[in-house]
Amino acid sequence: MKQKIILCLFLIAAVSCGDLKEKARDSINKGGEVVGKSATEFFEGVAEGIDKSLQCELSLSEELQEKGVKTGKISINSLPEGGTNNLLTLYLIFDKDFSSSLTVKAFDKNGLEVGRSKLDIKSEAGDAGYYDFAFDRRTYIEVKSKIRIE
Repeated sequence: MKQKIILCLFLIAAVSCGDLKEKARDSINKGGEVVGKSATEFFEGVAEGIDKSLQCELSLSEELQEKGVKTGKISINSLPEGGTNNLLTLYLIFDKDFSSSLTVKAFDKNGLEVGRSKLDIKSEAGDAGYYDFAFDRRTYIEVKSKIRIE
């Protein structure tokens, strides 16, 4: 009889510990979920703030606008061959047939030219795509640079 009572007490203790362990695990998971969501929101906010503060001013010549060229997304990266922030990727949209060279000029925040890149492009009306403009490895497209497409 004593053994049965001890066995029952042992089973009750084991079940209780399992429930307690389960509740603790659930609490930890919920806490981790809240922290994860908060951290994600924080880092998204930081990324948006950085993106807005690093944004360059982009302008397209009137001549290109008349030829049906429009711009979309812009990104600045580094060439694998060397340098920092010297690869400009532009998403270009063509409303008309286009076959010509585009020259991209980069200016620092004080208006001084820091580099040029030229690319021959042939595109049909309605086409769009990403185009890479590689600058000299010494060119550094800095924060709030001005970029002119001619």
